[in-house]
Amino acid sequence: MSRPREQRKISCQPNIFLYKPQGIPLRNLEQVYISLEEWEALRLFNKQGLNQTEASEKMGISQSTFQRILCSARKKIALAILDGKAIHIQNK
Repeated sequence: MSRPREQRKISCQPNIFLYKPQGIPLRNLEQVYISLEEWEALRLFNKQGLNQTEASEKMGISQSTFQRILCSARKKIALAILDGKAIHIQNK
């Protein structure tokens, strides 16, 4: 039996849930989906300037889990920018 998933804390919600390349209709774009957890990890680490230990404590998760979430978010953002895809933040 697997371990129960830890409850992750999201301290604020994004104001904007969709980013896309300018001049291309959304219906013509593939989308990359970012979870609220990934968004929060990016916000705490990159915008707030917290280190991984501090950020993981704020989210109520282990540092290694935070690292995996952050790595996943960065990979998705890079894919969207490099391949011209829309970024959709899932509001769940």
